[in-house]
Amino acid sequence: MSAMSFPRLLGDIGGTNARFARQLAPGGPIQDVAVYPGADHPSLQDAMLRYVADHGFEMPRWCAIGIANPVVGDRVQMTNHTWSFSIAGMREALGLERFLVINDFTALALALPALEAQDKHQLGGGQAVAGAPLALLGPGTGLGVSGLLPGPGGRGWVPVVGEGGHVTLAAGSDEEAAVIGALQRRFGHASAERALSGPGLENLYLAVAEVRGAAAQPLSAQAVTQAALDGSDALCRAAVEMFSALLGGVAGNLALTLGALGGVYVGGGIVPRLGRLFDDSAFRARFEAKGRFCGYLEAIPVYVVQAKTSPALLGASRALDEM
Repeated sequence: MSAMSFPRLLGDIGGTNARFARQLAPGGPIQDVAVYPGADHPSLQDAMLRYVADHGFEMPRWCAIGIANPVVGDRVQMTNHTWSFSIAGMREALGLERFLVINDFTALALALPALEAQDKHQLGGGQAVAGAPLALLGPGTGLGVSGLLPGPGGRGWVPVVGEGGHVTLAAGSDEEAAVIGALQRRFGHASAERALSGPGLENLYLAVAEVRGAAAQPLSAQAVTQAALDGSDALCRAAVEMFSALLGGVAGNLALTLGALGGVYVGGGIVPRLGRLFDDSAFRARFEAKGRFCGYLEAIPVYVVQAKTSPALLGASRALDEM
């Protein structure tokens, strides 16, 4: 970590909002955090310039952003938003010495080892195994999936870069199979993200209504969540309960795939808002329900990430030093 690379501009770019912050010195705090709705800005470059102008400082020479999108090559076209840009073109236009663009869940994964105790809530399992792989998934605008593998010789971490949110969704009950069938008829492929995200929760609510022969309302994910939390709508409660169970199955698959004895972390914007409803759900039971490997999974702790400041901003800074 070189002091010459500071101050740094950091970004966490989702399908709905763009968060920006600065870090002024090595090991310094993430500060001047601000959130901008993506729909209010025609491009990422405009949002970055707005942030700098609002805070009255010059554009830093070093910048890293995590973005809710695959990052392959120079051109980035967001899947869940209209923004599109050339990484090299942005670097030149903004006069940056270094401009690192990584997947947002890669950024979040890099922040996991630095999370404080108050930034995470454990849901079952035992003690994390030091130096073992970590797994990460999080429902938000999409379903982000990543992880960390120990580096060569146990030094540092290597983030997992992939698109695990698009794995095929698997049923754990007859009703789930019928709901997944409804999603398949609608979308062709019932990926995990089709049910385990903000838009996915809306899809799930409609599919549960279809399977149960119930009348559904045109509800947003936020409305479905609120009705489930306050107990005002049984159909919304059923959708959120199925959401939690299906997420447990996907999380268990990821833990097995990565050998995540260091723990499984659940991020994103949806799960932390569910609180006790998620704690009391079938998530943990479904996480462990893997036949002969139940015992293996019973020992793995699951942590709900509940940091007030986006940890992906810290992860973006760590990426400048490690990637």
